Amino acid sequence: MLSYSFSDNKTTPLYEQLYQMIRDDILSGRLHSFEPLPSKRSIANQLSISVITVENAYNQLMSEGYIESIPRKGFYVSDINQIELRPDNTVYGLKNTTFINTTSNNYSTDISSPNYFADFTSNATDPESFPFTIWAKINRHILSEEQEKLMTNPPSNGMRELRIAIAQNLSSFRGINVNPDNIIIGAGTDTIYSILIQLLGFDIMYGTEDPGYDKISLALNANNVANVRIPIDDSGIIISELRKNMVDIIHTTPFHHFPTGITMPIKRRYELLNWAVTPNRHLGLHNLKYIIEDDYDSEFRFTGLPIPSLFSIDNNERVIYMNTFTKSLASTIRISYMVLPDHLMNEYRERLSFYSCPVSTFEQLTLARFISEGFYEKHINRMRTSSRKKRDTLLKAIKSCKLGDISEIKEEQAGLHFILKLDASVSDESFILKCKKDGVNISSISEHSFMINYSSVPLDRIKDAVGVLETASSSSLA
Repeated sequence: MLSYSFSDNKTTPLYEQLYQMIRDDILSGRLHSFEPLPSKRSIANQLSISVITVENAYNQLMSEGYIESIPRKGFYVSDINQIELRPDNTVYGLKNTTFINTTSNNYSTDISSPNYFADFTSNATDPESFPFTIWAKINRHILSEEQEKLMTNPPSNGMRELRIAIAQNLSSFRGINVNPDNIIIGAGTDTIYSILIQLLGFDIMYGTEDPGYDKISLALNANNVANVRIPIDDSGIIISELRKNMVDIIHTTPFHHFPTGITMPIKRRYELLNWAVTPNRHLGLHNLKYIIEDDYDSEFRFTGLPIPSLFSIDNNERVIYMNTFTKSLASTIRISYMVLPDHLMNEYRERLSFYSCPVSTFEQLTLARFISEGFYEKHINRMRTSSRKKRDTLLKAIKSCKLGDISEIKEEQAGLHFILKLDASVSDESFILKCKKDGVNISSISEHSFMINYSSVPLDRIKDAVGVLETASSSSLA
């Protein structure tokens, strides 16, 4: 039986304390792989706590992959203890590479798109969600109080005020402790990747998830570097495929995979970290492998604790952490950032610090104050509430109509999209075309599986949009 003592610290809920103690016992080996765990009622009686407390702790452990539930048998420790992260004794070093200046085009392309009643493919922000009043107030303060800073070019890696604010937010929300000086501010994925490729090398193999965020592959192709799509399974990136394709750098979305929505369990996370510390034979000991962790919508988890990041459990400086404010604020606010391990940050300072930061001082100071004065946390809380309401309205509307009888919802507990699987006679192509004809844009990720991204769809349009999906699922274009 499990025997634990709880702290009197009221800021940490009992379920979180129980989760942490069981997790620590699993990681330390006191609880072994495949070992059965007490039933929820049994451990609740033994520790004099409620069954709900145990249930919440077990749910968190299952969501992270530490334990699993076997129907009619109970809960068991997952098979993760045989994975050992090898200590890294290699000398840090990067391949010799030629650095190039990347400049934006001197032209812009305006591609018009249909104005849909509801667009389930868009990652845009519903205007009702953006804090315009507070943003404008901060803008006025910056213009009147920070005039000298506004006339000063920011450091290559961004304004220190913003880097400190980001570091504090990462610590309080994601449990990631980073040095603000290791943060680099960029204007979206494009500029971040341009820097990374020059830092890591042009003549190595980059990998992206398949399916995955296509823009990463496009950015790699635009920089003329070799890259390969790595298939995923129900746990994320398939490690054997990384070895088979001799990948050196892998881009992954472990918290909430895009587009399938799956969360990488702890066993696969350790396998991925273990892969990263194994030298590539074709490159030799002095050339390292890295994991680029894209944590793009980690702010939006609707149940339980945030899933620990790969960066926070990496002891060998092999994870580069990347995030953006396009999901949490607006897709039009082109501010992203990455956190480099110490040795890579030293390389950046020596080789690439001549670049100018692509984000204006004004935008950086505004966002820094928005975060540091507590407005960002309040905004995220409101966004979670709003997004949860949209999601629940969507799920209720789907389940209460004919769609509920022919569909399955997957991965709806985190992020701003989920997967709708249809068991319908209509072809995917006919279904999508019929939806578009009636004003609803939708896209498939595989046969009869559709991504429902609800971030840009107003709440009052959701029921009517589901009605269009219902009609399209039972008919085809004439």
